[in-house]
Amino acid sequence: MIDLERWEVFWCYNHWDILFDRLKSKLPEWCTLKRVDPSQPLHAQVSNADVFIPTTGLVDEKAIKSAPKLKLIVQPAAGHDNIAVDTAASLGIPVCTAPGVNAASVAESALMTLLMLAKRVREQHTTFQQRGLGRPLGMQLAGKTLGIVGMGAIGTRLAEAAAALEMEVIGIRSHSSRSEFEAMLQSAHFVSLHCPLTPKTRGLLGRAEFELMRPGAMVINYARGEVIDKQALLEALESGKLGGAGLDVHWEEPADPSDPLYQHPNVQATPHTGVCTHDVIDAYAALLADNIVRRREGRELVHRLV
Repeated sequence: MIDLERWEVFWCYNHWDILFDRLKSKLPEWCTLKRVDPSQPLHAQVSNADVFIPTTGLVDEKAIKSAPKLKLIVQPAAGHDNIAVDTAASLGIPVCTAPGVNAASVAESALMTLLMLAKRVREQHTTFQQRGLGRPLGMQLAGKTLGIVGMGAIGTRLAEAAAALEMEVIGIRSHSSRSEFEAMLQSAHFVSLHCPLTPKTRGLLGRAEFELMRPGAMVINYARGEVIDKQALLEALESGKLGGAGLDVHWEEPADPSDPLYQHPNVQATPHTGVCTHDVIDAYAALLADNIVRRREGRELVHRLV
């Protein structure tokens, strides 16, 4: 007998429209892809949900327990700090992520931000608009030190690219000691963050850490906003301790461009676009659709976390 039951696939955040549209074109006909209503709490909308796609929205215990038909949570990212994974596991609901899918694109974006900060591209644009020439003076990367926090797929690719530019690379891993971390902060001209958000990494860079860094050092964040103490970052920029910050992830998303931090002339901010390439969006959509079909058919899931 043919199974005619329709599945409701719930998009748990009211953004990432390009991925939403790409996924919609790949889902089988028995799936209905639904957008979240941002005016209502998630748990009040999901009573008929079969699948959650969190993206960067919060899928907490209440939302999961409010979906009695829930069969799968599929995340188009490696990060899962916004998902109540323990709750899902306790209820026997599989959670799948997408490790490594975005590694090349995010590493390229981090390198772009590193170059833009070093060459002071934001100031170059202002000089051009003023019909100036030959200023500002940027920084040569060859011979400089890059500290990378998180040597997973993204951090490793960035390290390889930086080494090709004749930079010295210091990698910090989850098992690195506090003394190794502090030594890196003291040495690095640039610190690039590519670690997951965990209780250990929340507020990893704060006043004490910025104080350890060399004058004029620059910070790049492609991890999660909360890995950095926001107020401490602004203070370090305003005091001149830090020479710049490149931020692709933010404490609230979408970020408010009128926030004093983003108004600072040495901040290069982008709208969480490190993953936004046709290649990554296509790969995410294909992986999400494949895992939904696999779950329907009772087959082994790809990149299953629990």
